[in-house]
Amino acid sequence: MHDFHTHFIPSDVSTWLKDHRDVVKAKWRQKEESKNEFLVVNGKWGFELKPTFIDLAQYQEAQEQVGVTHSMLSPIPQLFMYDTDAELTADISKVYNDSLVQLSKAFPDAISALGTVPLQTPEQAARILQDAMHNGLKGVIIGPGLPGHMLSDDFFIPFFEEANRLNAIVFIHPLLAEDPRLKRRMMPNLIGVPWETTVCATDLLLSGFIDRYPNIKVLLAHGGGFLPYQLGRLDKGFEQWEAVSAQLQAPPSEYAKRFWYDTVLWSEDSIEFLTKTVGEDRVVPGSDFPFDLCAWPPKIGNDKGIHSLLASADSINLK
Repeated sequence: MHDFHTHFIPSDVSTWLKDHRDVVKAKWRQKEESKNEFLVVNGKWGFELKPTFIDLAQYQEAQEQVGVTHSMLSPIPQLFMYDTDAELTADISKVYNDSLVQLSKAFPDAISALGTVPLQTPEQAARILQDAMHNGLKGVIIGPGLPGHMLSDDFFIPFFEEANRLNAIVFIHPLLAEDPRLKRRMMPNLIGVPWETTVCATDLLLSGFIDRYPNIKVLLAHGGGFLPYQLGRLDKGFEQWEAVSAQLQAPPSEYAKRFWYDTVLWSEDSIEFLTKTVGEDRVVPGSDFPFDLCAWPPKIGNDKGIHSLLASADSINLK
């Protein structure tokens, strides 16, 4: 079984955080006696720092216990560092990527990885992506945009042109929504996270991005958010409004079949609906381990989605 959506913090990254704690406002806090320390970055992105985030032996043991044979490691979204100085973001990107390269080379049968890039400087992000993939990473994980910039904006062209040239996997993973209406009852996470994915994915779909960059493997976290459930509405808009159809050569529901989706949905019925809607070759098993809302263990699926996602990249061992 494979787990395509899972996160880890290598020791070199932990050291970097401690060395730069004042600049990135990193704090380690003991919130509850019964829990591990919480890591808070920039005063807003916080999570429980479970041993499985930072101890590779414990991480691998947990994966093995549920039958995961190969993990696609991703940097944690809280460390994208898009809201800090770009050179600092580039620095942690290189440290994180180099660490993940080392892990994937040390455990080639068990680990593959995606890197991270300084998205706020697209030309630099393109160079770091190139280095990461040259060294063996399969692509990158990125957020759904920047303040004032959607991913379909021309601002990001240098990065996406390089990702297209490299046949990269680009895993879009949101952070918590900052909509002030959601500041209660854990809604920034419960509905804000999939909402951020929905907005980003819909914008990419309607913008013509998929035709413009046909070689990029766009993987959407958490089953694509709410997008698959509302494709009928998008298709109706395609029929009614030129503003919806102008950049498209087919209805939105057809373009949705050119994204990939993980199974972090916690519902067999939802996964079945997703698979029926976009095709089983576009759905890959994922867990979001070891975050609190991980779908653990990841759903066991066939290899069609795995093979199609990795078809143009250096394939991992699919034994």
